[in-house]
Amino acid sequence: MTHIENIPHVLKHGITHKNSPNKNEKFVTIGDVSLIDVRATKSVQVDNGDFQNINAPSIILGDFIPFYFGTRMPMLYVMQNGGNFVKRATPAQDIVYLKCLLVDVIKSCKTYFFSDVHATDKYVTFYDKSKLAELPNLIDWDAVKSSYWGREENLNIKRKKQAEFLVSDDVPANCITAFGCYNEPAKQKLVAFGIEASKIKLIPEAYF
Repeated sequence: MTHIENIPHVLKHGITHKNSPNKNEKFVTIGDVSLIDVRATKSVQVDNGDFQNINAPSIILGDFIPFYFGTRMPMLYVMQNGGNFVKRATPAQDIVYLKCLLVDVIKSCKTYFFSDVHATDKYVTFYDKSKLAELPNLIDWDAVKSSYWGREENLNIKRKKQAEFLVSDDVPANCITAFGCYNEPAKQKLVAFGIEASKIKLIPEAYF
């Protein structure tokens, strides 16, 4: 997910890392800045589920571009409505989904990992490429697709819904197979940016 004003840069340079030489100097942030700050220095172990492996390598979350596996995430709710440390609420029509196929991202990026729940969760497990074939069974797809995750009794669904795929490299624009948006005005703005109408999907149900 990104702000619609970031799309021209994405079309030219792809989805760029904050430390990339091609980074967007005018990037419009819509996320929780406190969480972004936490991820910038948070070290996590990639133990592939072997909790006794004290020698498992560590990575810094902020060194990677994060992707979700689904839509209508808890973070999107905060983006649209404000709260936490989101600078300001962003209207749904200004938020765009960038859809990438996993196989394309893997071909384009050298280093990648994935988690089974939210990357900053206390009980998260991280996996490397050696576990890629097991990814379909390690992600809770019912949770990812769940439309309701509120209240204390659903915290586990909320955790699992926010599983992530992390890549270390910029993701080329040709890896983006579709752009999801909220309404027709947003679609027309994307078309004006030069995106083929056939690649733009109206998905209002993926917003709050």
